[in-house]
Amino acid sequence: MELHVYKNADELSQAVAKWMADDIAATLKRQDRYTIALSGGSTPKLLHKILAAPPYKDQIEWSKLHIFWGDERAVPFEDDRNNAKMAYDTLLNFVPVPPAQIHVMRTDIAPEASAAEYEKILHQYFDATLAGPGSAPAAGSGSHSFDLVLLGMGDDGHTLSLFPGTAAVHEEKAWAIAYFLKAQDMFRITLTKTIVNRSAKVAFLTTGTGKAHALKEVLKGAYNPDLYPSQEIKPIPGELHWFVDEAAAAGLK
Repeated sequence: MELHVYKNADELSQAVAKWMADDIAATLKRQDRYTIALSGGSTPKLLHKILAAPPYKDQIEWSKLHIFWGDERAVPFEDDRNNAKMAYDTLLNFVPVPPAQIHVMRTDIAPEASAAEYEKILHQYFDATLAGPGSAPAAGSGSHSFDLVLLGMGDDGHTLSLFPGTAAVHEEKAWAIAYFLKAQDMFRITLTKTIVNRSAKVAFLTTGTGKAHALKEVLKGAYNPDLYPSQEIKPIPGELHWFVDEAAAAGLK
């Protein structure tokens, strides 16, 4: 795990944008596509806007990117709470990613059907590079699922739609699931730790004093994923990066 601390959200977002652009360029020298899962929430908005403007808008080979999402709320695309809508409004409407390479988690069908459809898409992309859905790739094999998964973390320590105390935290077989989250009175569609932990790189973006306690518990506390689901994200043999600002890192001192 690598911890990167920046003064504030602006500095963090600029650093992550450069880090991403460099990784995309290096990866595309070895392969012909770059697969990335985007995050919802407020923190990625600034990052998206930086990526959608020069110099990164011009530097990145957007035509070779394949876009996914880590999770979604089962609300219409037109709803401002929809993660895909946020990504289009701040990034995808401004860069030339081919529409066929953008894979939203559908909310115009039943949540369970959406998760099943997403699982099929994931297997079409990644079965050839993984040992299979029942086993993780061997360390050092170079096989992985996503090239990069961007994640956020809630004040309660959740990530994706893996919320404290839910069975979703412990799902090990499926790559995408849907379930009803009573605390929010809505269905959520989410990737599981099983597929995320097979990624080449996972990057958490965490900012603000409200995240300080959860960040301390996730990184330095006792292992208790039922309370802090973000502890379940441990890519092997991939890289885990935490990009945090000073406010979120205050509890780590």
